Amino acid sequence: MIICMFKIICVTDRKLCEEDFLKRIGKIAQSGIESIILREKDLSDSEYKSLAEEVVEICHKYGKKCILHSHHDIVGKLGADGLHVTMEIFRSMKNNGIFTGVSCHSVAEAQEAEKLGAGYIIAGHIFQTDCKKGLRPRGLDFLNQVCHSVKIPVYAIGGINMNNMESVINAGASGGCIMSGFMRGNISEYR
Repeated sequence: MIICMFKIICVTDRKLCEEDFLKRIGKIAQSGIESIILREKDLSDSEYKSLAEEVVEICHKYGKKCILHSHHDIVGKLGADGLHVTMEIFRSMKNNGIFTGVSCHSVAEAQEAEKLGAGYIIAGHIFQTDCKKGLRPRGLDFLNQVCHSVKIPVYAIGGINMNNMESVINAGASGGCIMSGFMRGNISEYR
């Protein structure tokens, strides 16, 4: 087993899964990740809550954190470990004591998120990715600027994999967020 000196966050998209989603979550939770962000933005509130209940249980079974995406109203009810939101949503939230991460796309947003009490930042997209087809990646210089503008952890997103993780860490990030690699890739790479 490889011991990681950086943190890996899985961001979900069940539509990319080629096997049962919850079975895949169980495999991911047994890998070398720190946490899973349950993103699933296309679900209704009730569908998301039902899925979140199961994912929180799986994550906790294997000692991993489960971060809900945008659904702040159910974080405490389900025993989730935190919340991830966009900068726009974060600006309108009241400080409710929930550990919250924020997606940021500029140094100014990262600094604002930190001032407003964010627990971490996800900065991106860093490399070319199918999730952002046609959009130019912001690159490692952008990541370096964000990382050095705040004191809270910054995680890179967008085309992140084990082959480019070292460059992300060298830019100052605490780790990286991976979606496709976990949803349809070889999970054993992350053990």
